[in-house]
Amino acid sequence: MRSGTGTGPIGSSEGDRAAGSAPGRGRRGTFTGVPKTTSQTVRRRGAALVAASAALLLPLAAVSPALAAPPSPSAPPATQPPSGRPGPGQSPSDGKGRPPKQPPAKMSEVGGELLGRPGVQVRPEAGAPALPKGLSGDAWLVADAESGEVLAAKNAHWRLAPASTLKMLFADTVLPKFPKEQQHKVVASDLEGMGEGSSQVGIKEESTYSVHDLWLGVFLRSGNDAVHVLSAMNGGVEQTVRDMQAHAEELQAEDTHVVTPDGYDADGQVSSAYDLTLFARSGLQKKDFREYCSTATAQFPGEEKKGKKRESFGIQNTNRLLTGQGVPFYKGIAGVKNGSTTNAGNTFTGVAQHGDRKLLVTVMNPQTKEPNEVYKESAALLDWGFEAVGHVKPVGVLVPPRGAAGGRDTGKSGGRAGDKAQASVADSATGSGGGLWTAVGITGGSLVLLAGAAYVVHRRWPLRRPPQP
Repeated sequence: MRSGTGTGPIGSSEGDRAAGSAPGRGRRGTFTGVPKTTSQTVRRRGAALVAASAALLLPLAAVSPALAAPPSPSAPPATQPPSGRPGPGQSPSDGKGRPPKQPPAKMSEVGGELLGRPGVQVRPEAGAPALPKGLSGDAWLVADAESGEVLAAKNAHWRLAPASTLKMLFADTVLPKFPKEQQHKVVASDLEGMGEGSSQVGIKEESTYSVHDLWLGVFLRSGNDAVHVLSAMNGGVEQTVRDMQAHAEELQAEDTHVVTPDGYDADGQVSSAYDLTLFARSGLQKKDFREYCSTATAQFPGEEKKGKKRESFGIQNTNRLLTGQGVPFYKGIAGVKNGSTTNAGNTFTGVAQHGDRKLLVTVMNPQTKEPNEVYKESAALLDWGFEAVGHVKPVGVLVPPRGAAGGRDTGKSGGRAGDKAQASVADSATGSGGGLWTAVGITGGSLVLLAGAAYVVHRRWPLRRPPQP
């Protein structure tokens, strides 16, 4: 990453990532501080710091937003496509949920006109690094998590099968509803309806689990059994699907159609690189979401057996950039979710911090069929993004929720509308507007320094400088 004075790059190179130590048992990734390029000594984070800093995640500066109300009883069932014809950015499937082979010529323009075009979109300026070679994902996107500016993208709004990255939307929707200490005894009906071959954490009937345990199962093991138990607590799978769809609409994630809460392949279930990034950005505003998605390993309760002491077993996060399993641990990684199904291929959304810069990346379905390719391409895009900041013009913006000040503006004018929407958030935060989101915003000025080198964002939507005349 180049500083404002044009000094050399300090991104997490492959060598740096290899040198970084992956979190160990019970530890979490964090927004890790990598100092700017100065004469000061670069201090590397030790493994113990990962645990210490993650444990200090701060509470939010304001309450989480109320979820959008579920559709009225007269609305069509959420488990059915909204119409018999594909919408913008969605090609007809083959009836088995497999994705189309080519992106449509025109897609949604939420966030900016360029984001609705097929192919790679990037606007380099002097000193901009070249995009990584060999990017093979059907769709990808890299964005600044604070400002919401999309630095580059490919087929950002192409509607594709999301796999378990859809669990980010599930968590963002359901997580606020139950306190983590709440206990739930699992019955057989809680586990009904899971797809064949579903990933599971190992939940047993007639055993009791805390909500905290269940969310560890969702995030670390991508457990569909944990998703179904939490869905049962939420009124059932159908109700949860309706809630998720309503929340997606509130976030302006218009490419997303939810059929299953766990991301299991289903005809008509789609999302996009743009929408998945919105889900991650929204979820990361929640302290518990940050905790779960950044946890590398944990202990999970075993089956309860009468007359015997209950044992536990270890589970490890399936996010390989967080654990360093099979690929180098990515310095500064802090989550969020990976996925893999037959129809979706491999998908991944991640967030990382170098210095005071935080980036989000999403990669969907790499066509290079090498082991861990989705992580390799995600790491390469993060490296590029940290170096490219300040040397590329944004190709779009991540829009705020509809409930946020300015959230109705979808940024379709290709940046100007996005600037206007973000300026509205800034105006409301400084007293010239109102609304639930006014007290919060991701901004470099709101960082709290933890344990000397680890940072966490504790405000919500980006506060951007007003447009210059």
